[in-house]
Amino acid sequence: MANQPEVQVSRLLDERGLSSFQIKLLIWSFFIVLIDGYDIAAIAFAAPHLVRAWGVAPGALGPVFSASLVGILFGSAIFGGVGDRYGRKAALIGSNLWFGAFTLAAAYATNLEQMFWLRLLAGLGIGGVIPNVVAVNAESAPRHLRATLAIIAVGCVPIGGAIPGFVAAAFVPTYGWQILFLLGGIAPIVIGLAAIFGLPESIKYMALHESQRGRMEALIAAIRPGFKVPANARFVIEDEKQFPGFNPVYLFREGLAAITPLLWLLFALNLMGYFFLLSWTPTLLTAAKLPPATGALAGAVLQVGGTVGALTLCGLLQRHRFLAIAIMFVIAVPVVGSIGFAGLTSQPALLTATFFAGFLVLGIQSGINVVGAMIYPTSLRANGSGWQLGIGRIGSIVGPLVGAVFVGLPVQTLYMWAALPFAVGAVICFIIHRLNAARLAARPELREAQ
Repeated sequence: MANQPEVQVSRLLDERGLSSFQIKLLIWSFFIVLIDGYDIAAIAFAAPHLVRAWGVAPGALGPVFSASLVGILFGSAIFGGVGDRYGRKAALIGSNLWFGAFTLAAAYATNLEQMFWLRLLAGLGIGGVIPNVVAVNAESAPRHLRATLAIIAVGCVPIGGAIPGFVAAAFVPTYGWQILFLLGGIAPIVIGLAAIFGLPESIKYMALHESQRGRMEALIAAIRPGFKVPANARFVIEDEKQFPGFNPVYLFREGLAAITPLLWLLFALNLMGYFFLLSWTPTLLTAAKLPPATGALAGAVLQVGGTVGALTLCGLLQRHRFLAIAIMFVIAVPVVGSIGFAGLTSQPALLTATFFAGFLVLGIQSGINVVGAMIYPTSLRANGSGWQLGIGRIGSIVGPLVGAVFVGLPVQTLYMWAALPFAVGAVICFIIHRLNAARLAARPELREAQ
């Protein structure tokens, strides 16, 4: 209708600025990604104990390490689609209940085959978390904080990944490896059930769906008490071009024909290196005659460094996006390569090396999770992010499997090879930076949406 009043949603968010609504969303996101990170990492810290309990060779764990990552490959796309169609809230609740149930079942596995299938199924739900957490936070933030709030939201994934390391060091000797999966199964089920009543929905998702009108008006009244929504007003996201439904072809339009596949490759490279470090560090260091507790602490410190990196660098990533990430890739190469040598020097040297490796590698992952998703409009964001993470999981599957093949090499050599994906990633990321800069120069209106 020509005279139908409009409510510009992005402008509304910009005028209000940071409010209790965004803070509430960040708190919910913290708990959701915390347990997501825990469940991704739990198998790595259970692995040395499974080797002893089940009498298997360390190399036999490669498929088990990769099982959840195969599930994540498909789950990222599946729950990304659920998020764009049925809402970010529904996708996050469903994914938490799903992976919680199968992680809980893993506590009762009695052999590698059972553990493989349970980790595979849990991965489907784990994969749905990050695309929808990125989307719900980026879409509910004022323009100048979109990337920052989304990076803060996903930056706590490594904290979750560190917790099983401390659980393994403190409780597994008494309660057995099963405690890792009991905690990792019960927590997401509780969070998913609580989220039904308390988790907010994305403002921009609601703006695009008339069925959400009542909730949208109630939310606007809460965050802008003095603002009156005109009768029969149409909600618009004025700084984004939306697409009807979803078609993978849309991910290659608006100047993204080269950027989208290069982003997929970038995700694959970083996740290849990251999951090699995450999956094999406790086992490799134990095999190198270090105490199991030292290997567990090194894996935990890797994750803690990742959280510090993501939160410390979020301002830099907000301003410089792909250029900042490219520089981080370059620095990661010598840092990751040094871990094997540090492990043979002293425990403080090892923990320092793993902290800074996590600082960079997981800082990179938090950055590309968000910056990559921001190039897509609201109608595609969860799907676009899900495809990035899904295709990227090919790298995360390859990383642990390559580690299984070369596990007999000296630990120093293994970590030198582990730095290679980051060297290639630096080149790819700089190319993306140049292509995206040219795209935004040719289409200035797209800069506002990012």
